[in-house]
Amino acid sequence: MSDFVEYRLQDGVATLTMDDGKANAFGMEMMAALTAGLDRAAALADVVVIVGRPGLLSAGFDLKVINGPRAGVRAMVEAGAELLLKTYLHPQPVIIACTGHAVAAGALLLCAGDYRIGVSGDYKIGLNETAIGLSLPTFGLELARDRLDNRHLNMATLGAELYPPTTAAAVGYLDQAERPGNFKAALAAKAAQLQALDREAYVLAKRRLRAAREALIRASLHAELDA
Repeated sequence: MSDFVEYRLQDGVATLTMDDGKANAFGMEMMAALTAGLDRAAALADVVVIVGRPGLLSAGFDLKVINGPRAGVRAMVEAGAELLLKTYLHPQPVIIACTGHAVAAGALLLCAGDYRIGVSGDYKIGLNETAIGLSLPTFGLELARDRLDNRHLNMATLGAELYPPTTAAAVGYLDQAERPGNFKAALAAKAAQLQALDREAYVLAKRRLRAAREALIRASLHAELDA
């Protein structure tokens, strides 16, 4: 599909594989490729799986841009918010297959998915923004608030805590962590389970479940970008 995301459709399951050969950073090209893949899947698939390459889902926004001119920062953050909302509200079940590290916006992608399966190993998952001099925008905090266990929310967001996959499942970044040998089978089983659900009922319930949070995020987005 592109140099950033490979699109594959098989038996009703669209798999979007992120691999830029580097950090799978959320630069403009990567986000555009993921957006195109989600749009393509919406027309053709029953279930979407977003997966990283072995050892890495994503290291988050491209820090070269984040630390650069203000106009570039605004464009990237706005595009990132729209991509995360598109994932969060996608009209099909979205599985995020966490193949390794998932940090910052990579961890927010986990929060935007419907079901999250991680591979166990020596990996870090979490929101490290306050440790590197950044403050999470409302869209990041609200996605985290929706999916993370409230007992861990402060340390996960304010405290920049990073977790191994098994702990990340308890915190709420993942729904399950699997050994590498079981990972692909677990993905296939969950995709089949979600594929069997009634599509119209699923999308309507998802809209009702997430509409209020979407409205809150959209109400704050441009004001924060303008600040």
